Amino acid sequence: MTRRATASRRPSGGLALAAICLGQFMAVLDTTIVNVALPAIRRSLALSVVDLQWVMNAYLLTFGGLLLLGGRLGDHFGRRRVYLIGAVLFSLASLAGGFSPSGAALITARAIQGIGAALLTPGTLSLLTAAYPEARARTRAIGIWSASTGSAASIGVLLGGVLTQALNWRWVLFVNVPLGVLVLLLGGIALSESRGSDDGAAKRLDVPGALLITAAMTLLVYAVVDTDAHPWGSAHTLIPLCASVALLALFALVEVRTRDALVPISILRRRAVASGVLAVSLFGVLLTGTYYFLSLYLQGPRGLSPLDAGLAFLPATVVSVLASASGSRLCARFGPRVPLAFGLTCSTLALVWLSRVGVHGSLVTTALLPSALFGIGTGLCFVCVTVLVTSAVERREAGLASGMINAGRQIGGSIGLAGLSVLAATRAHDLLAIHPGAPLAASASGYGRAFLVASAIGVIAVLVVITLARVHPTPASVAVASGAVEYPAAPSEDMAPPKRQANQPRPRGTTNHIVLITALAALALVLVRTLRRASDEPSSEGSSPRR
Repeated sequence: MTRRATASRRPSGGLALAAICLGQFMAVLDTTIVNVALPAIRRSLALSVVDLQWVMNAYLLTFGGLLLLGGRLGDHFGRRRVYLIGAVLFSLASLAGGFSPSGAALITARAIQGIGAALLTPGTLSLLTAAYPEARARTRAIGIWSASTGSAASIGVLLGGVLTQALNWRWVLFVNVPLGVLVLLLGGIALSESRGSDDGAAKRLDVPGALLITAAMTLLVYAVVDTDAHPWGSAHTLIPLCASVALLALFALVEVRTRDALVPISILRRRAVASGVLAVSLFGVLLTGTYYFLSLYLQGPRGLSPLDAGLAFLPATVVSVLASASGSRLCARFGPRVPLAFGLTCSTLALVWLSRVGVHGSLVTTALLPSALFGIGTGLCFVCVTVLVTSAVERREAGLASGMINAGRQIGGSIGLAGLSVLAATRAHDLLAIHPGAPLAASASGYGRAFLVASAIGVIAVLVVITLARVHPTPASVAVASGAVEYPAAPSEDMAPPKRQANQPRPRGTTNHIVLITALAALALVLVRTLRRASDEPSSEGSSPRR
């Protein structure tokens, strides 16, 4: 196979790395930077609690739904060109969002931001490979790229708090304008153009597939959110829900019959790919929900300023960066499944811990320590899922696999946030009907219910990894996944691990299974005990039991 590429200029490695990492960082940053500003946005634009989540979901849905199409556009029209167009669109949408006079205008700007991010991010690894053709230098560059990506979500909430406190909420959007200009300057100078797929044949654009999956997910989120005002059996809920199911079925039909499908069915038949994408989609629910509700909790029931709320995420940010740095080494030693299951277990335990939030109590034990524990899971999950999925595909499929990981995380987060927002609002409304004079306690209880349900989703994610993720890559294959060496030939469909040589020690698979099962059993006991306390404990406003 030969790669069809055109080079218009000689790339400057350091400047190219800065441009690529900054663009990727900017796109991931905006998945969380708005979180701490949400209470100020709600007050300024008079949004309801449920409508507020559309400020997040408008970005996540267009970002995740159009991400794979953005990668295909780069193959056709040039990755550098599409990358720079995405940076322009992202910056202009950020500027418009900062000047938004209403909630509808802000949500529209956030949706356009997501389109820009979907053009900005898919080609970053290909551009990085073009800038660093030598394997050792490419490995270091990808390590820096991975660290910037893994830390962006945690840094976003910290930076959002600083900007909201020092200036106002509009600056969490305005900050993208100078960053976008810097991306354009560096990218225009340092990035080389490339186009075409790795096997030399440009694939057709699957525009219908991208539009169908985005529309289906948007209708699904709308149907879930609408249950806050209308019951599940009402026409307001059933019509968009049925339309979403119909569009999903049509999307599956289009993908099966399209030669160059956006999501080839063949790649999903590999257990490592399917389990990895499913696990990261479930983790997207945990990640988006945790940052969203914890930001509201700290500034609502606990009364922190935006700056203090942002600083409260500092331990999680530091821990997440450290965990990301150690993720590759853990994958090389144990394979991706063990550290991935451990990371998901840490995040799930953190959510069980957070489900006990209230109006009173120490912030250290209520928020800081559990968020730091969650940061361990965040750092490990990003790295280990990438190793798990990309180690199961050929080199020409690595870009598609990476895009599926990112799309699954964004779409999973948007759907999960919609459901958790409705659960939190319903819980708060029920308690306010009993104790109308305690709105802060009702809000805290609603957030606690959302954390608890999210922890149950975390248990499912751990089970998915334990039972389905069967790939056991060696240190060499981990280097392959990180771009250090060339990809080997395509693995077999059953993804069976290589046979053990006579002089090699027997792998400790049984020990790993025992550790994972023990951790899961302990997690289940903690979850059951918390659920029992939640159902038996009287409400903090009186002796009436919680419903």
